[in-house]
Amino acid sequence: MSVQFVAEVSSNHGRDLDRALRFVDVAADIGCSAVKFQQFRVRELFAPEAIAANPDLLLREAWELPEEFHDDLAAQAHGRGIEYSCTPFHLSAVELLEPHVDFYKVASYQLLWHEFLREVAATAKPVVLATGMASLDEVREAVAVLKEAGAGKLTLLHCVSLYPTPRELANLRAIETLRSAFGVEVGWSDHSVSAPVVRRAVRRWAASMVEFHLDLDGMGEEYGGGHCWLPDEICRVIVELRTSADATEESGGSDPADGTGTMEPTREEAEERRWRTDPSDGLRPLLETRHELKEVAA
Repeated sequence: MSVQFVAEVSSNHGRDLDRALRFVDVAADIGCSAVKFQQFRVRELFAPEAIAANPDLLLREAWELPEEFHDDLAAQAHGRGIEYSCTPFHLSAVELLEPHVDFYKVASYQLLWHEFLREVAATAKPVVLATGMASLDEVREAVAVLKEAGAGKLTLLHCVSLYPTPRELANLRAIETLRSAFGVEVGWSDHSVSAPVVRRAVRRWAASMVEFHLDLDGMGEEYGGGHCWLPDEICRVIVELRTSADATEESGGSDPADGTGTMEPTREEAEERRWRTDPSDGLRPLLETRHELKEVAA
């Protein structure tokens, strides 16, 4: 079964190069096709109003990946025979990453920021775009922008922006909705940490890529959120999906994870939608949410 597994390190590297390199090795060891990091600066990610209302956001500066790590991380990944990727969260990060990444990942939060999408597309590298929280029309606009700006191969990832995502809210049928609407490869960005959900995404809905959040040992910054896999857990799933011919259980019938297939935000994602990047300045949250934060502070 041809499916790519991408290990998302997020901020679990702890700004430690040795630990970050271990993530690369573990991703290769468990059978991943790629390893992915994130490149952000908190003060270029959140608007001043957001930081004023939530000063604890500045604690996330301790999660920022040092820019000088990319040479070593990319070399390690390529030396282990897997691809290297990173999610940029500000415009200058796109140029920073270009010499290193085999493909760009665009986070769901950035989907409305068309200036950013054009910057990524202008590199002509492959793009993986997550669609969490988005309506079908919003995805359609983003796809059009990427294609018109010259993006390389485009892969969409169906995603639910809940951390973790309950099985019954996975709406895996949306994988087929996206594939039918855009004629591109579609995968699943997993926040469920559920083997049955991942198996169903691949075997029933033919996800071509599975991105999952990985931690090494339960000590990463994001592990406590409940959406990160440990190596042994996800390795069993990868091995099973790569080697087992018995897909009867997952390839037919119905499953709580299937959902309706309708591309629309869930009620549970409503608050996350308010914290998406605003296209006017590339900062979170949306302007309307910032105005509300200022009114509360006043």
